[in-house]
Amino acid sequence: MKNHWNKVSSFCNTKLGFFTLTIVLAWIKTYLMYLTKFNLGVKGSLQGFLLFLSPLATTILLFSIAIYMKGRKSYVYLLIIDLLTSTWLFANILYYREFSDFLTTTLIKGAGSASNNLGKSILGIIKPTDFFAFADVLFLVLLLVFKIVKIDIRKLNFKIPTTISAIAVVLFGINLTMAQQDRSGLLTRTFDNNYIVKYLGLNAFSVYDAVKAARTSAVKANADSSDLKSVRNYINTNHTEPNIQYTGVAKGKNVFIIHLESFQQFLIDFKWDNQEVTPNINKIYHANNTLSFDNFFNQVGQGKTADAELMLENSLFGLPEGAAMVTDGTSNTFQAAPAILGQKGYTTASFHGDVPSFWNRDNTYKSWGYDYFFSSKYFKEKKDYNIGYGMKDKIFLRDAANYIQQLPQPFYAKLITVTNHYPYILDKKNQTISKTNTGDSTVDGYVQTAKYLDESIGEFMAWLKATGLDKKSMVVFYGDHYGISANHKKAVAKLLNLKKFDDFDNAQFQRVPFMIQMPGLQGGINHTYGGEIDVLPTILNLLGISNQNTIQFGSDLLAPKRNQLVAFRNGDFVSPDFTKVNGTYYQTKTGEVVKNLTPEQKQQLAQKSNQVDTELSLSDKIITGDLLRFYKLKNFQKVNKKNYNYTKTKALKQLKATNKQKKNSLMSKNGNKSLMNLYHTDAPELDN
Repeated sequence: MKNHWNKVSSFCNTKLGFFTLTIVLAWIKTYLMYLTKFNLGVKGSLQGFLLFLSPLATTILLFSIAIYMKGRKSYVYLLIIDLLTSTWLFANILYYREFSDFLTTTLIKGAGSASNNLGKSILGIIKPTDFFAFADVLFLVLLLVFKIVKIDIRKLNFKIPTTISAIAVVLFGINLTMAQQDRSGLLTRTFDNNYIVKYLGLNAFSVYDAVKAARTSAVKANADSSDLKSVRNYINTNHTEPNIQYTGVAKGKNVFIIHLESFQQFLIDFKWDNQEVTPNINKIYHANNTLSFDNFFNQVGQGKTADAELMLENSLFGLPEGAAMVTDGTSNTFQAAPAILGQKGYTTASFHGDVPSFWNRDNTYKSWGYDYFFSSKYFKEKKDYNIGYGMKDKIFLRDAANYIQQLPQPFYAKLITVTNHYPYILDKKNQTISKTNTGDSTVDGYVQTAKYLDESIGEFMAWLKATGLDKKSMVVFYGDHYGISANHKKAVAKLLNLKKFDDFDNAQFQRVPFMIQMPGLQGGINHTYGGEIDVLPTILNLLGISNQNTIQFGSDLLAPKRNQLVAFRNGDFVSPDFTKVNGTYYQTKTGEVVKNLTPEQKQQLAQKSNQVDTELSLSDKIITGDLLRFYKLKNFQKVNKKNYNYTKTKALKQLKATNKQKKNSLMSKNGNKSLMNLYHTDAPELDN
């Protein structure tokens, strides 16, 4: 035994031996992190073997760079490469924990547009075991510092590193071949990054992603009008006629879009601590003049809120990586709701209580045709006015009301709340309900921030009623994305008193509220299956605006003959009969796995999957190729970004001039006197 150990020790004291030790440690560490930190959906012995094998080839290839170096340099480079790959692994662990996805090139490029206030979120995500990602680096450094392993300064024969690199390439080829056999079209037809990491490893995914990002850039440069042909053919073939009974019932009304941050459908009528968590929203949901949808799903990808906004106002899907608002919002041509309504005589404005650059809104909103963007620059800022990702909702909505009363009517106003955002922290003076008791810190604070959001909505709706705006407006509420990710299944099961909470249940858990309230509206709870992609066509029909020739992938949620297939960004779907999750089909009503498919069922499921893939790929084609620059929409003028300026002094000067001309804002009709005395809030910060 001692002799054997001496041989191992002697080998590790050579450059090749230390290299081998480094490879083995990094390989085993990465595999263990794959198993414990990611939910990659490994099924069967082949996928299990590939998960084990996948880190090896790229690790050898990357680390082999160091052994081309002479003397001590090879050790230094080897440790630097190990540290960099470990840091990349660590970063992905943190990102995946909250977003169930991996970091991409486009996401990193746009990090500056969505990085504000991330510090608290990151601290809330980190677990002590995450630092195991650096364990091998620390161990190797200690071996060298304490001279347990001595540095071998001898130069290796050039054939050795080249042979090692060649072995790595061959090994990767074997890995890829086996992966392709289990998952046909792995690198050509995938909408889920989990597949790439599961089969090829995180490093390979990073290279794949970088290449894909470069190709996307090239696609936009080479795109031309002929690329629109397949898109238009699909849109025309699958166009759904809207519900004529609702056509124009809201014509001329003001439109409020109220963004319920991270608000999931299960919160409706949910009780905790013997009280309703969201009594105000519950009241709206069940009102006779509210159209409520209980099978409405979020369809976001990595862009989350940005994806929701994109779908809501353009009826285009978010991108598979990153956020289109960040990567394409500044340069692309859009035919979005603000521009459509703006050209119909509406004043358009978006309100958000954080910096204007968040998600690149200050540039994207110009491309979408927003007249005004009331960001944090427009609101009074005090230290205790903000929490997490911007102004507290009660203060934000009150301050937003001051500008709403100045908007010429009719107007289209979107208000983005933020307090109900991860990590769901709320100061004690604003807590009006106790935390839940799942033991999961992410989940347990969720009801507190949700209740705070609900209270702020109650205050805002009371002001609309007090000013009479409620009678002149259609108010649309929507939840932008999930609040509790798939990484908290046990806690969700406990919270909802469920015996299980698996991948199927999580797919159903993606329901978010969608409600439309207006005096005289024939309301009720609608059970149709739909999602955020369908919001714009629905709103346009209610306003009496046709979307016959528009490039939109959604359809009127009230249409009697609509296709109730809801596509998720990763290629999965939900429909009234079947649900697809990670390649497995379920009966939607029972949650049972579909077995022994009939030929008719096989054909039906194949058609659904093909439709989802087609819609996602065509939508991606529009955005990555900036194809709308080639499309002339009848009675629509292309947005000129130069016409918009969100600088506070210039924008308010413009607003004042417009009011002087039109004289139809709420405040103008009140003799230019403010109606803010009618706004009542119990926000404790305002008592100071």
